[in-house]
Amino acid sequence: MTNARYKRILLKVSGEALCQPGALGVDADAIEALVAEIRPLAEMGVQIGLVVGGGNLIRGRALKDNPHIRSVTADQMGMAATLVNGLAVRDALELGGTPAKLLSAFAVPGLADRFSREAADRELDAGRVLVLAGGTGSPFFTTDTCAALRALEIDADVLFKATKVDGVFTADPVEHPDAEKYDELTYDKVIADRLGVMDLTAASMCMERELPIVVFQLSKPGNLQAAVRGEPVGTTIHA
Repeated sequence: MTNARYKRILLKVSGEALCQPGALGVDADAIEALVAEIRPLAEMGVQIGLVVGGGNLIRGRALKDNPHIRSVTADQMGMAATLVNGLAVRDALELGGTPAKLLSAFAVPGLADRFSREAADRELDAGRVLVLAGGTGSPFFTTDTCAALRALEIDADVLFKATKVDGVFTADPVEHPDAEKYDELTYDKVIADRLGVMDLTAASMCMERELPIVVFQLSKPGNLQAAVRGEPVGTTIHA
């Protein structure tokens, strides 16, 4: 491994990272841009777990207001959407020459094996990028919580959360151009101030196990690699 501060990482990206801004669906160029950020890390020997959301296809939260769909079913639909995205990312990685394995919180014979810590360790130690789909497998949990859970299960050194902006700000920088960026934050402040960087369950899980979180802008080429090298990118959340 060369110049990497972290040996094993968990990267969480939203489903929107797989489509063009403001659009829905799965876009080939958007997926290739994501893969282009991941591939050099795999070549460096960094072990990578990847959790992808499903918001580019369906948002379970939005369906919960639909009187014809149960709340639990809406969440299950969202989990299924992450499996579709996982298949796309897995293929994009492998067709580009980066070995990858898709594991899901629920087994889908012919598509994905079921996640287990032992299987994850084997795949990561074999040098494959681990694409983790299906959320936690249970309703009422976000993919942020899934990312925190999987990061802890695979003993990741850090959780990287990719966002549209370069870190955590005092307010939404799109709506408030004068918002100030935090270079560092404590878990306590994130939770107490409800800064919205991730859901409170995920933040609490990371705090309990002292798993550092780095919130950074994925769309800036090279940002992820710089963060893995330990350079000051985005916002770091720690004890």
